[in-house]
Amino acid sequence: MVVVMQEGATEEQIQHVINRLMDMGFDIHRSTGARHTVLGAVGPKIDFDTRDIEVIEGVSEVLRISAPYKLASRTFRPEGSVIQLGEGVAVGAQKVVVMAGPCSVESAEQIGTIAARVAAAGGKVLRGGAFKPRSSPYSFQGMGEKGLELMRRAADQHGLLVVSEVMDQTQIPMMNGYVDVFQVGARNMQNYNLLKELAKVPKPVLLKRGIAATIEELLLSAEYLMSGGNYSIVLCERGIRTFESYTRNTLDISAIPVVHKLSHLPIVVDPSHGTGRRDKVAPMARAAVAAGADGLLIEVHHDPDHAASDGAQSLFPDQFDQLMKELRMIAPAVGRTI
Repeated sequence: MVVVMQEGATEEQIQHVINRLMDMGFDIHRSTGARHTVLGAVGPKIDFDTRDIEVIEGVSEVLRISAPYKLASRTFRPEGSVIQLGEGVAVGAQKVVVMAGPCSVESAEQIGTIAARVAAAGGKVLRGGAFKPRSSPYSFQGMGEKGLELMRRAADQHGLLVVSEVMDQTQIPMMNGYVDVFQVGARNMQNYNLLKELAKVPKPVLLKRGIAATIEELLLSAEYLMSGGNYSIVLCERGIRTFESYTRNTLDISAIPVVHKLSHLPIVVDPSHGTGRRDKVAPMARAAVAAGADGLLIEVHHDPDHAASDGAQSLFPDQFDQLMKELRMIAPAVGRTI
C-alpha cells in the first residue's frame, strides 16, 4: 500500500507512521516529493484495516495498490521520476536524452571516431558493448575490460557519459569503475540474481524489456531493483518477438504511453534493436519521440559494413546528424527538447 502524508507533515509524524507500519511487518520505502512525503509499504500482510493508518496524525490518505509492482507504480510517485545519469544529464525531464554509439567496442580508433561524432551531434551518453551476449557462440563476444577502458577514455575526451551492458553479477565490481550506467540486456531482464546485486550499487540501471516480456513483467523486474534499494532505473523498449519476420523485432511504440500511465519510471526507446534495419531506425526514432519517449538508444558506426556486430542496424554518422536535426523539430511539438 501507499501512505500519502499531509503537506507539511513533520518528521516526527512521518517517523511515527513508519514505525507503525514496520511493527505491522511491512518494509518501508520513502519518497519525498515537492509537496508530500509518500511511504510505500511492501510486505506479505494482507489482512489489515487501512483506517488504522488513516487516523494517525499527519496522514492524508492510504491507498491499496492492486498491481503486483508496488514501488514502480505511478501511485508511489505520481509526479514521475527524473533519473540523474551524471552531471547535467537527466532522463525523465523535459530534455530527451540521446545515447548513441556502436554495438560493440572494436578499437581505440573506432570508438574515438564515433564518440566525437555522437558528441558533435548532441548525444549525451556513449553506448557500446564490451561484453556481447550473442545468439551464436562463434560470433564476436566483445573486448572485455579493454573495451571498457577504450570507451571510458573516448567518452571523457568528448564530454560523454558511458552506458554498457553487464552480463552477470561477477562483472559488476570491475565495470563499476568504467560505466556511469549499467545496462541490463533483454536476455537478462529476468536474471533476478543480477538484478538483486545491481540493486546494491548506487548507479543508474538501464533495464531493457525482454524479447517476449509483457510490460507488467518489465515493471516487476524494475521492482526487484527498487525493492533492493536502487531507485535510479530507466526502462527501455527495444522491441518484442512476434510472428512478423521483416524486421528483427516488433518495436512496441504503444509501450511508451502505457508505461507512463502505469509507472513513474522514465522510458527510452532502442529503434536499432527494435527494427534491425538501418533504413527503419530514423522513422521509429522520430515516432518514439512523438509518442513521448524520454530518451533514445541508437547504434552508430563510422564503418557499419565492416562492424564486428549489428552493422545492418547501425546508422552512419551523417545519418545520425540528420536524425538529430529532425528530432529537434519534432520534440517541441510534444513539449520536449533535444
